[in-house]
Amino acid sequence: METDDKLGIIAMESFATQAKRINQILCEWNKADNYLIDIEVPRFNSGEAKCVIKDSVRHKDIYIISDVTNSSIKYKMDGDYNRMSPDDHYQDIKRVVGACNGKANRINVIMPFLYESRQHRKTCRESLDCAMMLKELEYMGVDNIITFDAHDPRMQNVLPLQGIENISPALQFTQQLLTEYEDIEIDPEHLMFISPDEGATERVVFFASLFGVNLGMFYKRRDYSQVVNGTNPIVAHDFCGGNLAGMDTIVVDDMIDSGGSIIDVCKQIKERGAKRVFIFATFGLFSTGFAKLDKSYEDGLFDRIFTTNLVYQKPELLEKEYYLSISMNRYIAAIIDTLHNYGSMEKIIKPAQRIRETIARYKGIPL
Repeated sequence: METDDKLGIIAMESFATQAKRINQILCEWNKADNYLIDIEVPRFNSGEAKCVIKDSVRHKDIYIISDVTNSSIKYKMDGDYNRMSPDDHYQDIKRVVGACNGKANRINVIMPFLYESRQHRKTCRESLDCAMMLKELEYMGVDNIITFDAHDPRMQNVLPLQGIENISPALQFTQQLLTEYEDIEIDPEHLMFISPDEGATERVVFFASLFGVNLGMFYKRRDYSQVVNGTNPIVAHDFCGGNLAGMDTIVVDDMIDSGGSIIDVCKQIKERGAKRVFIFATFGLFSTGFAKLDKSYEDGLFDRIFTTNLVYQKPELLEKEYYLSISMNRYIAAIIDTLHNYGSMEKIIKPAQRIRETIARYKGIPL
């Protein structure tokens, strides 16, 4: 097979480990040697930076991959070290786009956690940062933006004429759960999917429909008279749903940040008599540490947390008994391969049929 020399992957330092494996997978599929393009983003003593591309990108389809939440990376400024913020990571993405522009055939940005996606709508006189970011990348000449489980999927409407793909990792969660646990009974009498708030309902409806089970939902009551850490604090979680006694339950959300909300939800589920509580969260940020989660696990409030490797995983997290990491490397490789060869993304974006097949195999139903 002739090696494809029109594909190039630029891995930012924030996603370097995963990108090496993605490159290996693509090379195995295409009998190639390497798709990674060597770059540097050096900084001046003032903290300002630039992008230097060391390999040719001319006429290539370039895929820039970055984890904007990776705070483990530091840079030197005025003699001290600063941790990279999402703002820093995003500026580096723009530097790479600027260095590639006019030379590459297509520029694609893979941003698993959509930058500023939590600031997705206006509630008062405030900035609309996610929309501004998307428009800025469009203006700079980015052809496709690929993200996963966006906090609000309606952000795609910001670019009606541009390619923005919002990928669901539901297949990988399903496969991992049914591999790890062989005693789950998939029927409305034994299993229920639960939305921790109204914003996650669409994700839960998708899962519950494919599994053929019921769903429940928690409604967040907030104190809108004050703002704490950028949001209105939650007063209580109110549950809407059926009887949970003796049920296995799966709580589905896009992210776990501090963990406070998810712990309160799990506590209420257990108080309603649930048998086991599993948590699916695409992004495990765990921004305030693990003390609260550790205690909640010891108290029996949940059984397992599943998150992906789409964002930086703290070494401490990987050692937790209650944690299971889901690798998305092969899926990202499939996304790159499909887009590069102008294939259809429909089955990748929401892989309903493959989830149905996975469930059928688990139940022993002939396909």
